[in-house]
Amino acid sequence: MITKLLIANRGEIACRIIRTAREMGVATVAVYSDADAKALHVRSADEAVHIGPSPAAESYLVGEKIIAAAKQTGAEAIHPGYGFLSENADFAQAVQDAGLIWVGPNPDSIRAMGLKDSAKELMEKAGVPVTPGYLGADQSLERLQKEAGAIGFPVLIKAVAGGGGKGMRKVDAAQHFAADLESCKREAKASFGNDHVLLEKWITSPRHIEVQIFGDSHGNVVHLFERDCSLQRRHQKVIEEAPAPGMDAATREEICCAAIRAAKAVDYVGAGTIEFIADASEGLRADRIFFMEMNTRLQVEHPVTEEITGVDLVEWQLRVASGAPIPLKQDEIQINGHAIEARLYAEDPATGFLPSIGTLEHFDLGDEGRIETGVVEGGSISPFYDPMIAKLIVAAPSRAEAIDGLCAIAGGVEVYPVKTNAGFLVNLLRMEEFGSGDLDTGLIERKGETLTTADAGNSVRLSAVSWRLEEFAEAEFNKDIHITPGGLFGFRLNAAPEPARFRMLVDGEQSEVSALPTNGGTEWHIEIDGKSGLDDVEYLPTTYGPIAENEPNGRIQIFEKGLAHNIDFAAQRGSGHTSAADGAILAPMPGKVIAVDVAEGDAVTAGQRLMVLEAMKMEHALTAPFDGTVTELNAALGGQVQVEAVLALIVADGAELSAAESE
Repeated sequence: MITKLLIANRGEIACRIIRTAREMGVATVAVYSDADAKALHVRSADEAVHIGPSPAAESYLVGEKIIAAAKQTGAEAIHPGYGFLSENADFAQAVQDAGLIWVGPNPDSIRAMGLKDSAKELMEKAGVPVTPGYLGADQSLERLQKEAGAIGFPVLIKAVAGGGGKGMRKVDAAQHFAADLESCKREAKASFGNDHVLLEKWITSPRHIEVQIFGDSHGNVVHLFERDCSLQRRHQKVIEEAPAPGMDAATREEICCAAIRAAKAVDYVGAGTIEFIADASEGLRADRIFFMEMNTRLQVEHPVTEEITGVDLVEWQLRVASGAPIPLKQDEIQINGHAIEARLYAEDPATGFLPSIGTLEHFDLGDEGRIETGVVEGGSISPFYDPMIAKLIVAAPSRAEAIDGLCAIAGGVEVYPVKTNAGFLVNLLRMEEFGSGDLDTGLIERKGETLTTADAGNSVRLSAVSWRLEEFAEAEFNKDIHITPGGLFGFRLNAAPEPARFRMLVDGEQSEVSALPTNGGTEWHIEIDGKSGLDDVEYLPTTYGPIAENEPNGRIQIFEKGLAHNIDFAAQRGSGHTSAADGAILAPMPGKVIAVDVAEGDAVTAGQRLMVLEAMKMEHALTAPFDGTVTELNAALGGQVQVEAVLALIVADGAELSAAESE
């Protein structure tokens, strides 16, 4: 049995492998780049070796450094995790040539499945159904156009060396084929160094079904049933589940047996996944499921298979790599319940899913379900690696219960100031189509912006008012107050006769608040933007903040359904009314203020530079949105600011100023 293992990876998968290794009594060695010097996987391992600068091409992708680290620490084996070098046959061979154990399939198996065209030819010979298409060596435009016409549009162009959604183009009509082919080849050449493509018939109602298989060096191969990975965005999986909804026993038997034939065709050893594309226009049927590709490694979504079978796939990997047979026979592996996994990414759905980087000042994923992560509060999300920060997994007796459980976990995610896709995940899980199992790989794209809505509702605004009134009461009366079930507020002594008035910015959008004590000071009459009758709105007690204690213009965050809403206050007590803050200037990202060009009271014109932020070694000029006056300035030269901090307020020319603002 392996006694010391080096993990040639980082993040959550490195932490996950370390956990199982520790349970098995196997010592672990982590490797890390400059960016990961304080990462969780480094702290979790028994030993850690620095392997280079932050870019992966200078650290995690340099096989020689990883093998040297194994030799240096006395590790007997290398586990590649997924990504990086996990499917690099040359690296696998180098590990074996160095006298080390490679925790993965033989290099020849990786090579056999590495190119999509040769893999499909191999699968056809093994009796595995493949999608109709063209796999020929003739890559001329004329030949490919002819073959596409014979297949019938729409067709799918795929880079033979592709992966991760790159090098793929759907072509709907013949007149677009040449341009799409050129674009696909260019991307494939840049990403994989190989611009050869294959053509496939486009499946109109495609579902992504994959089968987890496992082989050993004694000739045994078993399957651990299927997973459904159809919820994808730009060919990237977002939510995965096992078993696949709508899968009947006969179809399951056929697809799982086909997966075993595929694995045996390449003498497969270790964990692998056979991926299929299913034409689900008439439901899942055995005669409409076609081989797509094989992943010769552990998959990101392997936890859902573990949850329904009770198998620890990493443990199996280590035992089989040590020469042991697969621990269970096929008839001993059973499905128990349903499991769903969601990938939590550091990205902002509201800005086209741009990656979000920075320090995790607040990071709480709750304590329900199974959480796989490689970060902790106080850690950083860097620009150098994949933005996935956690996997959220729920197992339950039924699919409906698993959906409810995962929705609750995603909705309870609290991360700040780094943005996540948690709110997007909640919207996905609550789709009617997802609940009914009516899935296909284009569902997210068709739903569009309805899935990325991030507007704060009355519950967020009312909760912000609650927090503010508690602070107000404590400051003014030094007395505790309580929150009644209706969402109104009261305190035990007589309240001030004047209403509390203040302005708050909710995600940069202004709201005017008036709160008048009533019923002898036991309740508040609240108006937000002139509207009352809010006492039936759910109160959200979870807040993070404020940024500055005892500061009237502080900020808090309120979390709702996985979203972090920023609340900025400008206190104005007593009579008078605030005016619209149309010109809230927000920090687009965390950074340092390196120039301030205006002062409070200055007149500015549209487009005029107000200040400059430095972030990620780039300068970002913030400008006035219209002609107006600077009524508030919260930025100072040399100061550090957080994302979406209100740095200034501009009131447009002609807008009425409140008494407080005009003083």
